Amino acid sequence: MKRLFPYLKPYWKTAILAPLLMLLEVSCDVLSPALMARIVDRGIADGNTGYILQIGALMIAVGLLGVVGGMGCTFFAGLASQRFGADIRAALFAKTQSFSFENLDAFSTASLITRLTNDVSQVQNIVLMLLRAMIRAPLLCLGGIFMAITINPGLASILGITIPMLTLALYLIIRKSFPLFSQVQKHLDHVNAVFRENLAGIRIIKAFVRSDYEIGRFGAANNELAAVTVRAGRRVGMTMPTMFTLLNLSIVAVIWFGGIRVSSGNMQVGQVMAFITYMTQILFALLMLAFMTMMLSRAKVSADRIAEVLAAKVDITDPPHADNHKIRFGQVEFDDVSFGYKDGNGGLPALQHISFRAAPGELIAILGATGSGKSTLVNLIPRFYDVNSGRILIDGIDVRSYKLDDLREGIGMVFQESRLFSGTIMENIRWGKPDATVEEVEAAARIAQAHEFICQFPDGYDTRLDQRGVNLSGGQKQRLAIARALLRQPPILILDDAASALDSATEARLRKELRGLRNTTCFMIAQRVTSVLDADRIILLDEGRMVGVGPHRQLMAECPLCREIFASQPTGEFLK
Repeated sequence: MKRLFPYLKPYWKTAILAPLLMLLEVSCDVLSPALMARIVDRGIADGNTGYILQIGALMIAVGLLGVVGGMGCTFFAGLASQRFGADIRAALFAKTQSFSFENLDAFSTASLITRLTNDVSQVQNIVLMLLRAMIRAPLLCLGGIFMAITINPGLASILGITIPMLTLALYLIIRKSFPLFSQVQKHLDHVNAVFRENLAGIRIIKAFVRSDYEIGRFGAANNELAAVTVRAGRRVGMTMPTMFTLLNLSIVAVIWFGGIRVSSGNMQVGQVMAFITYMTQILFALLMLAFMTMMLSRAKVSADRIAEVLAAKVDITDPPHADNHKIRFGQVEFDDVSFGYKDGNGGLPALQHISFRAAPGELIAILGATGSGKSTLVNLIPRFYDVNSGRILIDGIDVRSYKLDDLREGIGMVFQESRLFSGTIMENIRWGKPDATVEEVEAAARIAQAHEFICQFPDGYDTRLDQRGVNLSGGQKQRLAIARALLRQPPILILDDAASALDSATEARLRKELRGLRNTTCFMIAQRVTSVLDADRIILLDEGRMVGVGPHRQLMAECPLCREIFASQPTGEFLK
């Protein structure tokens, strides 16, 4: 928790004001039983109505003052905790935005969502309780003990037996419960992961009639979460019976020994009543402390998970003392590049000793079987990952010498999955360049072969898209994603199988437009051989190795694997 307290520092004024107001409320609560004892012992016993009214009015004033303190504490504690939680959420979101793909591989999406929502809520709630209940409970306990000793030190010795017994019982309960809280959060991660997968793949689930299977899978994850939560709750539930048992035994002891003292004239009835009230306050304060301790234990698990993200080392960052290099020409060179994922591919490198050079304005096609390393290769250019050995040069400068923003601003990227955002078509295309004019947007859409279908919508470019663009076809989404990348007029354009959903005629028109971009070096990953025939060069990958590079006809003459790939598709006329 202490690693997150710096986020509370900007709100130290409200964080201090809340406990001070709570001190006022506790002081009023502690004073009330003593005033009540005076009414009983001096007012009622002597039949002094004036005294009863005087002390009663004082009790009302004290009670109202306590209400002001309590309400003020709640307001300022809530204000500080809400802003504290908002700052942590903002810090977590900003941290994830700085993550490389390697970092994102280390934390699952479902886990990051849980940490940003449920875990932050847990920590936020504990801060609220710390500023309110965790201040109230110790003050009320200490104040009650002091007042109890003041009334009758001998009778207060009962607390010397009750409090240690209660402390030991609570320690054992918390010790057994704490490990379960960590399991609860992990199972919650799993439930979120299953739910997220189902939402993302609901169409596939319905198409394959697998709803029953997925309901069962979610039910299993949900039942596991429920089971571990019940186990944790069962152990925590032992707290209340333990507390009330000790409370009742303590009250019985106070009444027993207090009655003896009243009979002997060493105590008055009002003092016994006040002592019982203080005893109740003390034990309920301890119950509050126990509850808070258990909440703190659970919040510690959440705080550790949050701190894990915030403390994660971002492995791809701006180089120290970097110059303001800008990509101007788009010349790309791979110099003996090798790369392997930290946790994947069975420990084998995904790319081995890749070397080639792409001249400015060239169209470079990348072919290969599934898992051959095509996407990995293009992901190294904008430094989504860093090479293990070798180097990648853009305009003669190592990509690791560029500032990340400068590097990626010069690269347009279209991924295999066309990810669109809620908003209008215009907003989605402008997402690549927020200050673009309408004319620039339309020009990019024309090159991407999107302008025609956009104009067919009643609202044209102002047509609103649902979440993830579900009201568009796959090909339409791909063309919008390509337009978004083209709008930036990047010196380097990477299309990672970005035309797979386009028909042959539309794809042919798109390739023709791309060939006209003389100032853009284009890397195109494709599955159809017809998509790469007019490329300046084709890079052929096989199990992470480059087995051929050159124009189509050269590869057909020199590379058996190339002939095998082309022969595997119904394009016999291209084998000549």
